[in-house]
Amino acid sequence: MTEKAYKAMGNAGAANITIGIVLIIMGIASGVILLVSGGRLFRAKRGLTF
Repeated sequence: MTEKAYKAMGNAGAANITIGIVLIIMGIASGVILLVSGGRLFRAKRGLTF
C-alpha cells in the first residue's frame, strides 16, 4: 500500500518538474518575442509624421 503512495508521489513530482521546465521555456520565448516586436514598433515609429 505505501509503495503505491510513494510511486504516485514520484510520478506527481516528475510531472510537476516537467511542467515547470516547459512553462519557463515558454515564458522566455514569449518575452523574446515581445522584445523583438516592441523594437520593431519603435523603429517604425521614427518614420511617422503627424
